[in-house]
Amino acid sequence: MGMLRHARWAIACTMAATTALLTAPAALAKDAGTEAGRPAGGQEVRPLAAATIAVYPPIQGASIWNRFGQTPPSSHHRVFSNWGYLNDWSVDIYQNPGATVVSPFGSKTSAGGPVTVRVVTVTPGCATGNLADGGWRIGLEARDDSTGTVVGRADVMHVDQKPASITVGATVGPWTRLGQTGRFRYSSCYQVNGNTGAHIHLEVINRTKYSCYIARGAGAGLGDETVIGRVGTLNSGPQQAC
Repeated sequence: MGMLRHARWAIACTMAATTALLTAPAALAKDAGTEAGRPAGGQEVRPLAAATIAVYPPIQGASIWNRFGQTPPSSHHRVFSNWGYLNDWSVDIYQNPGATVVSPFGSKTSAGGPVTVRVVTVTPGCATGNLADGGWRIGLEARDDSTGTVVGRADVMHVDQKPASITVGATVGPWTRLGQTGRFRYSSCYQVNGNTGAHIHLEVINRTKYSCYIARGAGAGLGDETVIGRVGTLNSGPQQAC
């Protein structure tokens, strides 16, 4: 299976609903940011990455995009920030409790260069600081090793059963286990009733300019090789499709 995820960079941009199932309101989660003062067309004046990096579902195996149609990346709340800026886009990826959570970044750039992914954030995701309210937030950073350029970051939220080895500074591969999907207690940070509402809240941001997501309909099935977005792109603003 590791070989499968290693090769996925080359692939082109290719549950009875339960009640309330949205993730944490931005006002109640940690690190909520703002785009006020963000330079037009980008976050800062820096050389662009030489190539893009594909973003994949952060759940190993089958998962579901925006299962109930309430969390499209065009409008879904963005809770976290990186480098002082609110993340570019977010989406909920659904799978019942117990599914393995992995890095969403591909192992190669679009130009074929190797990608290194390291852990930059490990913290309870909800503002209460209580894991029972919504699990872990694990932040990951993707670097193009061909140029040494940091291309983007992703925040993977609502992670359960995080291994002790997942700490800030750790390097992870595409199949490194970050934890698993879980169902947490109903709270202002995790408004889910039933196992079919269990999900990972994913947020993505470019180091320079803006990343993008691949538009698809609510309830679309996803697999290990499904590209759901890209970092290193030159989009003009947040929450834009590729």
